[in-house]
Amino acid sequence: MPTEQLADEVTSLRRKLAELEAENQRQQARVRTGEERFHRLADSAPILIWMSDNNANYTFFNRYWLEFRGRTMREEIAQGRAQGLHPDDRDLCQETYMKAFAARQPFRIQYRIQRSDGEYCWLEDNGAPHFEEDGEFTGFIGAAFDISDRRRNVFTPDAESVRLVFALTERERQVLVLVAEGRSTKEAAARLGISYKTADSHRSRILEKLGVHETASMVRYAIRAGLIEA
Repeated sequence: MPTEQLADEVTSLRRKLAELEAENQRQQARVRTGEERFHRLADSAPILIWMSDNNANYTFFNRYWLEFRGRTMREEIAQGRAQGLHPDDRDLCQETYMKAFAARQPFRIQYRIQRSDGEYCWLEDNGAPHFEEDGEFTGFIGAAFDISDRRRNVFTPDAESVRLVFALTERERQVLVLVAEGRSTKEAAARLGISYKTADSHRSRILEKLGVHETASMVRYAIRAGLIEA
């Protein structure tokens, strides 16, 4: 090959390499810009947001999360959520996250974590895998919400109502639920595939076993026992 032709090919190769390097730098710059834009948006959001990489390591917590936890980004990235998790929830939380990560599947979990004031509060955490446009898995992104008030107001069935209701037969409980939901005896019979006479007989026995005389009292027992919502 002539020296001049070889020199031209070397020059062309160098040019292509320079173009590839320039494109790679532009791509990296776009990624950084996109990440910075996302971080700014996340920091302005009034919810708890976190991100992890494709090795399951935490890489980002938004400002709301850090203020909620009373920790720095460095502290939270180094120790993740494990540092503040309630001892009774730690294993379940970590196991749920790692199983979802391995399967590249979304997850939802409720757990207790320490707030900045040292108190434990309940979070509902929703995580989902993140993929680039080319399908490359890059990690997880999650959003968590403080549900402490909801957890504090969790309904607790009345023990005596539960005892009486579950002393009924299964069919009687089915009739009780339907009547408590506002169905007539005829509608309950049709729903259960039994005759009106049989349904009415069940209703009479329910009243007798519960020691009440009207439908309203039946409904109250169903609510107190947790069979239906108020």
